[in-house]
Amino acid sequence: MIEITGLNNKEFVLNHVHIEKIEEVPETVITLTNGKKYLVQESKDEVIAKCIEYEKKAREFEHLK
Repeated sequence: MIEITGLNNKEFVLNHVHIEKIEEVPETVITLTNGKKYLVQESKDEVIAKCIEYEKKAREFEHLK
């Protein structure tokens, strides 16, 4: 799960596993596999970096078990 900021300046947590695509038009639009869309303040690259960081931390946690 990643923390994202909506265009209303409110943060929310998004399950990144369900991201189907990310577009910049010019705001960033995240489309989930169920078709739901979110407009967010973060750039496409920032969203991708958050996903990568989460996966990295999850793998480290699994390795500690």
